[in-house]
Amino acid sequence: MSVVLDVDIRENSGSGNARAARRNGLVPGVVYGGDEAPVSISFKYNEVLRALNSGQFLQSMIEISHDGKKQKVLTKDVQFHPVSDMPVHVDLFRVTDKTIIEVEVSVNFIGEEESPGLKEGGTLNVVRHAIEVKCPAGEIPDSIEADVSKLEIGDTLHMSDVSLPKNVKPSITDRDFTIATLIASRALIEEDEDEAVEGEEGENVAADEVPATEQTDED
Repeated sequence: MSVVLDVDIRENSGSGNARAARRNGLVPGVVYGGDEAPVSISFKYNEVLRALNSGQFLQSMIEISHDGKKQKVLTKDVQFHPVSDMPVHVDLFRVTDKTIIEVEVSVNFIGEEESPGLKEGGTLNVVRHAIEVKCPAGEIPDSIEADVSKLEIGDTLHMSDVSLPKNVKPSITDRDFTIATLIASRALIEEDEDEAVEGEEGENVAADEVPATEQTDED
């Protein structure tokens, strides 16, 4: 956890107060959860941008600091302006290292160089680039490794084929969902189709070369 943001407490809440914060170059937000009342806060705009660009802000555990006191929080949601795409509001959830949370973790595919299907010219069709998991807030994995080294063309990689880190479980438990499939590439399909056509033409030529049976008139 490397993101630490200084925050100011906003005495008043509501849309008017939030607009005033934005006019002053601040990003309004709210901290809630942890059996405590919600608190309206604001961030310095450039610090929020820096945190977003770090890649460790969205759906991640960070720290906020106010008057020297730090609080661990999870970034639950960031709202962006529909035109400028700039952050306009941040929702934070109070957590401890042991708080069980649901987060999306990116999937890192390994073993692509060893995959028989990819060696034959197949294509890895990624169904899920991220997986939603439940885990302690202090044990959020940076990524989840999915091994495709044994996949052949036509194979499917399911959630049950992936080894999750300790204390990390998938949020979806009612089905063994698909993460990726290994499909034949378009070039490979066209090559097979061409071979099939050539085979049919060869059979037709062979049939044409068979001499017709001579027939004689019976007396």
